[in-house]
Amino acid sequence: MSQGRDVRSAFKRHARQAAALCLFGAFSLAAVGAALAETITIGIGHQSMCTDTYAGGIIVKELKLLEKRLPHSGRYANATYDIKWDDYASGGPITNQMLAGKLDIGVMGDYPVIVNGAKFQATASLRTILVSSTGYNLRGAGNAIVVPTSSNIYSIAQLKGHSVSTPFGSAAWGMLIKALGDAHLSLTDVDLKNQAPSVGAANIAAGKIDAHADFCPWSEIMEYRGTGRKIYDGSQTGVPYLHGVVVRKDFAERYPEIVVAFIEAIHDAGEWLKHNPADAAAQLEKWTGVEKEVLYLYYSRGGHLTIDPTIKPRWIDTLEFDHDVLAHADLSPPLNFKDWVDEQYVKKAYAELGLDYGAESAKIVDPLVANRGLPDEIWHARDGILSYPTTAAFLKAVAGFEATGAKINATYVYDHDTGLKLFGKTAFYVREPDGTYSAFLRKDAADAFASKTGGKVLTFTQAIAGQAS
Repeated sequence: MSQGRDVRSAFKRHARQAAALCLFGAFSLAAVGAALAETITIGIGHQSMCTDTYAGGIIVKELKLLEKRLPHSGRYANATYDIKWDDYASGGPITNQMLAGKLDIGVMGDYPVIVNGAKFQATASLRTILVSSTGYNLRGAGNAIVVPTSSNIYSIAQLKGHSVSTPFGSAAWGMLIKALGDAHLSLTDVDLKNQAPSVGAANIAAGKIDAHADFCPWSEIMEYRGTGRKIYDGSQTGVPYLHGVVVRKDFAERYPEIVVAFIEAIHDAGEWLKHNPADAAAQLEKWTGVEKEVLYLYYSRGGHLTIDPTIKPRWIDTLEFDHDVLAHADLSPPLNFKDWVDEQYVKKAYAELGLDYGAESAKIVDPLVANRGLPDEIWHARDGILSYPTTAAFLKAVAGFEATGAKINATYVYDHDTGLKLFGKTAFYVREPDGTYSAFLRKDAADAFASKTGGKVLTFTQAIAGQAS
């Protein structure tokens, strides 16, 4: 009898254990299902008014290129994505939002991206990593210092004692520090004001500020609208102008496939831009409000921007130099580049795209070489982009259109010394004794060339008049 009770007791005990195991298994399966069916939030900070971030920002957003690349297999088989795009006027606020845990990915220029990495490394545990580039200009074009068109200021040296504004923490802020230093001036030699790009541009137009330093494409916007004139171009620093992507390290380690997908989307954006730059510029104007003629200056063949996600050894050297500039001015904490730069994600993206990362990262586009011999262009309001083999032919065509009253949206030429693409109306021209013309970004460069060749320096209006006669 006792033996029977023992058997029944053992049976009940085993039954309870079996039920508990089944219940645990059910909870485990539910937990796995929940993990696979999780909603993954991706917070991205971008700048719709900074052309060099478009390949990692507004283009990816509007064309839904990230959605096309996001993983939907393996651990992501039942995942859904909630992509949140936050638009900022400059890079600094993006870093603040990433530090607060509200953004996972940030797209910004060289100096802001350095401050981002340094500020994160200054915390006890938070970190970001630099995972890719978005684009560059080897000559440094994109940043500039602009004065009102009626100003009598023509050089950096003349800024001493004058009011200068810039978005603090931006790429232009870093360029301004470097430019002033090269001119043997410091930040205390000017009345420096922190102004957002739109505010600075408005103040230049109204003559309320003596000079404004800003990043792409604000100086060209002011040139195109006729409200501002460059006295300093970023190409004069002799330092490449870069933009890149930083990701919170905890996000990258949790979702490495998403980081890879984002870099693939950047590559797709570059291919879209290359396909038809004029149409792309027109579409971007609708998304951003920036005039298509300004955007074409950046994205056309020979334009300021080279879209390229690779992290080149030279870019790391450049960023280290930029960090030294900031550190010397006591404007950035230390930055350990070895811990910050992480190429594994961009390399994986290139492998998945079937591209040779080593070969692609070794390529560097120098406008002076790549743009040599490219035709000058007229964006005709009716006929679109028209090309001319020589600057003389280009000027003659402009004169002809003006004589008939035809509408011209914009004109484009190339700087003799750097190969940079310029608005035709802002360039200086040297007419040589044989009747050939060369275009220049800066008047002092045009003067020097003319003195060597026996040529004559002309404004755009004068050069057109010469061809018309």
